[in-house]
Amino acid sequence: MKKPTLIILAAGMGSRYGGLKQLDQMGPNGETIMDYSVYDALRAGFGKVVFVIRKDFEEAFKARFIHKISDKIATDYVFQELNDLPEGFKVPAGRTKPWGTNHAVWAARNAVNEPFAVINADDFYGADAFKVMAQYLERLESDSTEYSMVGYPVKNTLSEHGTVNRGVCKVDEKRHLINVTEREAIGWKNDKITSEKDGGEVPQDAQVSMNFWGFSQHYFKQSGEDFIRFLKAEGNELKSEFYIPATVTNLIEQQKATVKVLDTTAQWFGVTYKADKEATIQRIQEMIAQNIYPEKLW
Repeated sequence: MKKPTLIILAAGMGSRYGGLKQLDQMGPNGETIMDYSVYDALRAGFGKVVFVIRKDFEEAFKARFIHKISDKIATDYVFQELNDLPEGFKVPAGRTKPWGTNHAVWAARNAVNEPFAVINADDFYGADAFKVMAQYLERLESDSTEYSMVGYPVKNTLSEHGTVNRGVCKVDEKRHLINVTEREAIGWKNDKITSEKDGGEVPQDAQVSMNFWGFSQHYFKQSGEDFIRFLKAEGNELKSEFYIPATVTNLIEQQKATVKVLDTTAQWFGVTYKADKEATIQRIQEMIAQNIYPEKLW
């Protein structure tokens, strides 16, 4: 049985953060959050990592990151490019914005030959999350439509320094995902979590997707078909985005896939804003002190 692959989405602009946070140093020896993700994935049983990046920071990415891990785990990278579209489609005049997270996954379709997980480059998911995902993926066949995601309580995923967007999940009694609703500009307001955009309250224990998904190779075919649907409907809009949760919800509603929501004891944290960096550095230092991670990863 093949070891699963990890796809890391590292092509984002980091507009709210103010720079390439994918390469920002968080650990005591210059480690990025991606270093910790790869370290956790390696010890959980993943056999390969594929990075989705932008071509304009290829050299910086290779110099500061790839060389550190390429002798530890099989490594590859692909580019998320605006003109990487299904046959018959073209980029509308004036569009500069990337096509979104699901397009980034689709960009890796020729680099992945086994069940795979998808994560963000700038989120710290925790060792147990990689463990439960690897265990799930190891049993998947290449044509399986029994997908998965790691769920986190929304109250544990907010920033003290501004609002965030979260995919709020509706889950049935078998822990299968029913749908994902994107809630924008959510944060604490007094003792409640609310959306500044729509004014609605979000239950504190609601499960949210932090973009940690598990798929078989068959997902590339399904997402490619959904990408065509998206482009026909929204492709001429200059800022429309093709999101993973939207395709997953479509597949569930059409009964073309199921998604198991995996429980984890791991604690998520991230760096949405520049001010989140110090808290992230401190939490990593605490985990090193607890011998969860070594002082130097590589």
